[in-house]
Amino acid sequence: MLCTTTLFEDSYGLGYLELKSAGKKTPDMQPVKIVGQRHTGLGELSAVEHLEGNRYSLHYNIDGVSWLYEAVFDEARLTMRISRVIAGEGALGNGVLEAPSYDPETRTHALSFCTATTPTQLYSVPAKGKPICHTDEKLLGIPADWLAAGEDASFTSHDGLRVSARLYLPAAALKFKGPRPLVYYVHGGPQSQERPNFAWFSMPLIQFLTLNGFAVFVPNARGSSGYGLDYTKRVDHDWGGQYRLDHVHAMTQVLPKHKRVDVSRAAVIGRSYGGYMTLTLAARHPELWSAAVNMFGPYDLFTFIARLPESWQTYFHLALDHPERGREFLVERSPRTHIADVQCPMLVIQGQNDPRVVEQESRDVVEQLHARGKPAEYLLFADEGHDVIKFANKVTCYNAITDFFKKHLEP
Repeated sequence: MLCTTTLFEDSYGLGYLELKSAGKKTPDMQPVKIVGQRHTGLGELSAVEHLEGNRYSLHYNIDGVSWLYEAVFDEARLTMRISRVIAGEGALGNGVLEAPSYDPETRTHALSFCTATTPTQLYSVPAKGKPICHTDEKLLGIPADWLAAGEDASFTSHDGLRVSARLYLPAAALKFKGPRPLVYYVHGGPQSQERPNFAWFSMPLIQFLTLNGFAVFVPNARGSSGYGLDYTKRVDHDWGGQYRLDHVHAMTQVLPKHKRVDVSRAAVIGRSYGGYMTLTLAARHPELWSAAVNMFGPYDLFTFIARLPESWQTYFHLALDHPERGREFLVERSPRTHIADVQCPMLVIQGQNDPRVVEQESRDVVEQLHARGKPAEYLLFADEGHDVIKFANKVTCYNAITDFFKKHLEP
């Protein structure tokens, strides 16, 4: 049996089990060496699939970009040798693939694929020849050269840890002049990952912001998935700790060196855990921001945990802390403790029916800011939960965010 495992390498590799091991009730897992990868960067092996005979496919996520290989397994030598790149280069490069499928009769791969600038398309990759696109999904009314493909902006953080990141800049065709005001986008989860994927909910907002002249920086700070098990676990019991300092280091040591962005006109935005981090960064590092947008982020970690569905609470007791055992920690890491230090205007966005971060959590933010005489706006969607899903609401939401940033970041 072949499987993916973290027994031998933290970013996942292949393991081999000989199920008929003589005299052993439990066979030993052995490592399988993979040779011939074409990708660079950091990431992990996502999946291995059997195609036919000794041929397999290997699916990698490298700095958020998908790679799909064909490979041949040498069982005697426990070696998997890559023989062909299916996705990761050319027409199927710099994007994200889903649902790969294989037809053994024609030796054809089929998959869906999208990038930061193109909606999901359906492709087939024949045994010989180039990929064939079978769909023609378009962004109606938006020329292709107006969109931002994004570029690698990975950096070394305050303690030497590499943090994967992408920077999206307004396209040259839009003819914006000078360094662009910066929007710092923090993803949710926290154990999630931002990828160049137009089908993911954040990418249309990122593109809309670049269309309006903003640069958007999108880091996958420690705790993000896609970079190995150890990296993902670094956010456990660290809400607002080293993770926060990754963002501070990027804003103070990394981004000021990018001549195409203007960190003196910077805003922070995030949803869910990203909203929590937006509140944390705005309160604990107010000198960095001219505006902030909190989308349904936890404000008081005690009330956040108490208001969660019961089935979720045990997990958060482990990954965050228990309200009784970790009281001092939860007080120190709650944005509520530091809310008086917020200096920039804030827009708070919330769904009335949110079961994870209930509406009162966001209302508390706005009321506390108003009580201190600080500018805060509240955008409540009566028919949304823990996101903004409905098309009409997205139009309202994305325009409100962009208008808010224009108001506070433009000179």
